[in-house]
Amino acid sequence: MKVAVISDVHGNRHAFEAVLEEVAASEADELWCLGDLVGYGAEPDRCVELARDHVAVCLAGNHDLAVTGEIPLEEFSRGAQLAARWTQEVLADDNRAFLLGLRPEAAEDDIGLYHASPRDPIWEYVLSALLAELCMSTQNHRVCLIGHSHVALSFTREPGKVATGESRRHGSELDISGDEWLLNPGSVGQPRDGDPRAAWLMLDLDELTASYHRTEYDIAGAAAAIRAAGLPDSLAERLEYGQ
Repeated sequence: MKVAVISDVHGNRHAFEAVLEEVAASEADELWCLGDLVGYGAEPDRCVELARDHVAVCLAGNHDLAVTGEIPLEEFSRGAQLAARWTQEVLADDNRAFLLGLRPEAAEDDIGLYHASPRDPIWEYVLSALLAELCMSTQNHRVCLIGHSHVALSFTREPGKVATGESRRHGSELDISGDEWLLNPGSVGQPRDGDPRAAWLMLDLDELTASYHRTEYDIAGAAAAIRAAGLPDSLAERLEYGQ
């Protein structure tokens, strides 16, 4: 089975629809989402609706949990707080109910799924080999998928060695049939690795391979929607730069 893996959509309908189109044209049998359907972006309802229609497995991210009131807004930056409060005001009841039913971790086909990390599924940013090492020493699955950092990357640990990692660009392919792995597909709706294109991962559960993908989308349209909603202009500006 082949699975397309996404994370951190963040209310960016333009990016989500572009990725869904590419996934539909691929050989993917299922779509998994590692959380944060909402937050930052201007079209949370549409993004939740698309997830409800197309995603087989969906986690809750920290922004999802903030919008549903399960974690306090005070733990977020000012821009994130403003976006979360606005999302709380506009989100439809049925979409709020969907988010309330999600959790930040799961396991599918012997793969661990976490919004942030195996050690802290909600908050930990795994951006260094040291943190990956700590996660691998606690995770219950040989291969785990993580999101949250908005950076497409991978970490691996061979038996008897320390973890190593690197960022991943479009076209990167990995053999994950051996060793331990932490794989981050990057962000659909707000990449922060210098590549503004929407990021996603294709996971082949039979051949045990992973390939990284980037998808062009209407960045100007997504930015215009953020400004039209009266959200902080910085949330629109950063889309162009992938930061």
